[in-house]
Amino acid sequence: MTHTRISDTFFEGERPLYASLGLRLEGVRFYPGESPVKESRDIEAYKCTFMSKYPFWHNDRTLIKDCLFTVYSRAAIWYSKNVRMIDTLVEAPKMFREIDGLYLENVRLTSAAECCWNCRNLELRHVDVKGGDYMFMHSENIEISDFRLQGNYSFQDAKNVVIRNAHLDSKDAFWETENVTVYDSVIIGEYLGWHSKNLRLVNCKISSTQALCYATNLVMERCEMDENCDLCFEYSTLEAEINSHVTSVKNPQGGSITAHSIGEIIIDENCRRPGACHIRVTRQII
Repeated sequence: MTHTRISDTFFEGERPLYASLGLRLEGVRFYPGESPVKESRDIEAYKCTFMSKYPFWHNDRTLIKDCLFTVYSRAAIWYSKNVRMIDTLVEAPKMFREIDGLYLENVRLTSAAECCWNCRNLELRHVDVKGGDYMFMHSENIEISDFRLQGNYSFQDAKNVVIRNAHLDSKDAFWETENVTVYDSVIIGEYLGWHSKNLRLVNCKISSTQALCYATNLVMERCEMDENCDLCFEYSTLEAEINSHVTSVKNPQGGSITAHSIGEIIIDENCRRPGACHIRVTRQII
């Protein structure tokens, strides 16, 4: 469709471009106010600066490129569909909620608390996140590559997620997730993957005390665990191939564990199914 061009100007106050259709915004500054482009369709924004709250709510088909969302532009994009954001800096928290169809490429989020809640059909490429506590909670159908995250409690209750080449610094990541696969990534943080279902880790490096407990159908392929990984796999069913030493394993519930070496295997009176998990060591501890 043909877009009406608005360039090199500013708006402020409440709803200055409410219910717009087919706008191309270039170098526009949105000063303090609320909901400047709410209930709009087919909006493109290039090199714009957002200092107003809730700029894109209840929108469809939004393209945002080379823009800045300042800390004042909190909760910027909610209840929307088909959002593309490229080459953009986001300083505002609570950025995305209830989005169906979100594409991010070369995006930095510097204060991403409570971001991407209850979203569906997400794709992220080359995204860097800091302060991302509770990111992706209750979201589903997510594809991620070349991703860096610093923020705890990520992916809680998320479903149908594929992650490639990521660095996740996140305590309590992947709690109560379902159908998550992580390839070629580093995962750092306590209590990884508790109560997950069908969590698959492929060629990952893991640092996590009490990792991967209460997990159902956990799969680990060619993974490494560092010395912080103690008391792992309690009450989990799993098939694990670990190409490193494991500090300690406690009361696994079923399946198999193969590791280069294990410092301590704890099977105590609280083990629910003694002997149900086959544990094999392939190398002697030096």
